[in-house]
Amino acid sequence: MRLRPNLHDLYVGRVVLTTVLLVWAVLVGLDVVNAIASEVGNVGKGSYSFGHVVAYVAYTVPRRAYTMFPTSAVIGALMGLGQLANSSELIALRAVGLSRRRLSLSVAITLSLLTGLMVVGMETVGTWGQHQADSLKIAATSNNLAQAKYSGIWAREGNTFLNAQSGDERVENGKQWLQLRDVRLYELGDDGRLASISHATTAEHFEGNWVLKNVLRTTFHARSVTQQQMLGMRWESDLEPAAIAATIARPRYMTVGDLASSIEYRLRNGLDAREYEDVYWGRWFYPLNVLALCLAAIPFAFGSLRSGGLGKQLFLGILFALGFWLLQLQFSRLAGAFKFDYRIAYLVPPILMLGISTWLFKRRST
Repeated sequence: MRLRPNLHDLYVGRVVLTTVLLVWAVLVGLDVVNAIASEVGNVGKGSYSFGHVVAYVAYTVPRRAYTMFPTSAVIGALMGLGQLANSSELIALRAVGLSRRRLSLSVAITLSLLTGLMVVGMETVGTWGQHQADSLKIAATSNNLAQAKYSGIWAREGNTFLNAQSGDERVENGKQWLQLRDVRLYELGDDGRLASISHATTAEHFEGNWVLKNVLRTTFHARSVTQQQMLGMRWESDLEPAAIAATIARPRYMTVGDLASSIEYRLRNGLDAREYEDVYWGRWFYPLNVLALCLAAIPFAFGSLRSGGLGKQLFLGILFALGFWLLQLQFSRLAGAFKFDYRIAYLVPPILMLGISTWLFKRRST
């Protein structure tokens, strides 16, 4: 089989590309409309307006496109092949010597190009857009909270400003609490001048109290500066931890590089990194999962040449997409529960799908 693309490959690829893009646009559009409807309920909180809603959702479109692409790819591929089958073009292509494998390869190459664009898009525009959306919403709904790309989380209570470079919600022995890292408290005097800076390695909100650990407190007097080192310090504050937790970057919206850094930090400090490992390996196996899903569904398109029905193809596409997603979700949860390697969890479902595809190809060829 020649691997160099010919006119037939380009034609099949163009048809599949068109249908995938159309399905993709419809699914992303529906998701955007649903997101706007959900966000409208937040209008009126702080200065959050309908204009903020539109901007927030617009920033998240690249991330939503990434999420919707696998389903769009399998349904669009089946629709494209179904279109060729209904017009008898698929039969003509088979008659001139194009095998099922060659036609499937044409579809796979087209989807591979789109998948590559999705991976790059999520790592660049997708994560950036989600960060911008979160920052916009936080700034509009809360007057005392802000989120900056290079300086972490900012919060204000009275004359005290809090800055934390990172943080997460920890769970241990059935208890949950917020932990912030690399924390600085800037306290201003009544005259607006800086009164003190407290730098702590961590700040934890546990059982209603804020506790800073490994604190270096620098106090500024009229003509002198004093420093005090403390193992721990209680911070009397009514700052709501739930509001701060909302500003912390969620693993599924982080780049692969940030996920790797977070995993390395947690493993080095004996913290649970499974949630980050789940998302990290999910990103790496994303292209394989998309291609395996589509290749496993393509044999049904060839089977429709005799039994017919675009509705049947769409039903099979949705069924395969949903079934594969549930299978992948189940394996990732098993990996988290039984603590085995997430690479195994993300490798087994596509192997099963490729095995099904190979079996179906052989069965329909006999």
